[in-house]
Amino acid sequence: MVSKKNRNKARIKRHIRVRSKISGTTARPRLAVYRSNANISAQIIDDTTGVTLVSASTYGSSYEGNGGNKVAARAVGKTIAEKAVAQGITEVVFDRGGYLYHGRVSELAEGAREGGLKF
Repeated sequence: MVSKKNRNKARIKRHIRVRSKISGTTARPRLAVYRSNANISAQIIDDTTGVTLVSASTYGSSYEGNGGNKVAARAVGKTIAEKAVAQGITEVVFDRGGYLYHGRVSELAEGAREGGLKF
């Protein structure tokens, strides 16, 4: 019998491998992305202190419309960039979370760049 591979398990393995090389500092915090079928979220994290500095997502009533498409991802990217710039954060390290840099993940990154973040 052929068994189907667990995609989320493989993604978590990729994320752990990437996280061994990437970490956010106080000078350049980490922009972490999480993507589900229905929503997308992003956090800016300082790994030296273990604190989330800024977050944005399509969960709940903060975003109107479909949260699982490219338009929503770009909106989340712009929102998190605006919040970060308001707190004085301009440079980040991008953590794609084990996902391919394609589709919604790349749209979120482009929205963050449009909002003023550099990575």
